[in-house]
Amino acid sequence: MRLNLKNPIVFFDLETTGINIASDRIVEISYLKVDVNGNESTKTIRINPGIPIPEKVIAIHGISNEDVKDSPTFNEVAKSIARDFEGCDLAGYNSVRFDIPLLAEEFLRSGVNIDMKRRKFVDVQVIFMKMEPRTLSAAYKFFVNKELTNAHSAEADTLATYEVLQAQLDRYPNLENDIGKLAEFSAHNRNVDFAGRIIYNEDDVEVFNFGKHKGKPVNDVLNNDPGYYGWMMNGDFPLYTKKVLTSIKLGAIKK
Repeated sequence: MRLNLKNPIVFFDLETTGINIASDRIVEISYLKVDVNGNESTKTIRINPGIPIPEKVIAIHGISNEDVKDSPTFNEVAKSIARDFEGCDLAGYNSVRFDIPLLAEEFLRSGVNIDMKRRKFVDVQVIFMKMEPRTLSAAYKFFVNKELTNAHSAEADTLATYEVLQAQLDRYPNLENDIGKLAEFSAHNRNVDFAGRIIYNEDDVEVFNFGKHKGKPVNDVLNNDPGYYGWMMNGDFPLYTKKVLTSIKLGAIKK
């Protein structure tokens, strides 16, 4: 089923040095941009992460330190990627929990001001797990009836994710062909930050989603335990989480 688009949408996938949103880096980004008229364009960029890629990670995605030693850094390609993403909604596989938060970190480190919070996020993995809990390879086989070759290749995973979402719309009549509705359905929580450390509760109040203050309003915690702010700002938390926390502390957060 062709997607019913109000805005262009970018399907993207990252290969990285690891799974720590705050400290790991991108080594490859691949994205498929679908315009509202259905036109498609793709781009894959290898990136020098500036830190070593562990051997156990190389064994997964096959991208070695030698492969990226002459590639541009993210800082060098950030503005170009931001232009390609401008005005687009975003989609991916496990993107809400990993790819989007990590990409936001890279943009912040590069000093590129891109307001990703204004975009709608569709996570095909969440839709799949709610409908048919499986891996991407199984999803591709189940929905598209094809074997996914070159799994863990950013380009192959990106193209497969796009096909799976189209097939999901064909298979499930109760899935509305609307990016806003799909983004809402595929969300784990109503995140305030990308990493989901801070979320909105049922009363639209920002609350912590981890640790000893889980479920407590952020403002209450900052008032009653002022040292908690300093602990988070000095801790191994994503830059965007710290930015959101500071905005709440200053009363500047906008819902």
